[in-house]
Amino acid sequence: MSLHADAVTTLAAWRPASTSQESLRQAFLGFLAARSDSCERSCAAGHLTASAVVLDHTGTQVLLTLHPRVGRWLQLGGHCEPSDASLAGAALREATEESGMTGLRIGAEPVHLDVHPITCSLGVPTRHFDVRFAVHAPPGASPVRSEESDDLRWWPADALPSGSEDLADLVKAAVPVGAGR
Repeated sequence: MSLHADAVTTLAAWRPASTSQESLRQAFLGFLAARSDSCERSCAAGHLTASAVVLDHTGTQVLLTLHPRVGRWLQLGGHCEPSDASLAGAALREATEESGMTGLRIGAEPVHLDVHPITCSLGVPTRHFDVRFAVHAPPGASPVRSEESDDLRWWPADALPSGSEDLADLVKAAVPVGAGR
């Protein structure tokens, strides 16, 4: 199955908890139907990206990266690669690369969607259609900052850093998936 086909299957099967997330799910499916290249970073109209809300083994701490180009704390994630077979696989690959941690486990379905304007590696304004998954770190996991980050740190899920208030809904959607499991 291609990444595009996996994205369609994944999003068609997912049932979000809120009407706003359902509206985004429908928009993502429409974009996928309109563009066979929608999972490729070269799609200047926009492209799907895969993010990971990395939670510690208790589900109470979230790992955030201080993104060098954006200049604020964000969840881990990024562009899909040609070798990615699934959105969940892309999110897990990104989480592993950016956290330096092994043994991460990912939920099978998305927990949140977001679309935002950005100027990424294309050098022109575009949109990221971000599909976000909950990822769970094993006990004792210790992150190692990569070159893709200015800083990497655990934060209490209920006390995110200043300037990241827009992550609250994302973290709230992911925490029940990780807590106690």
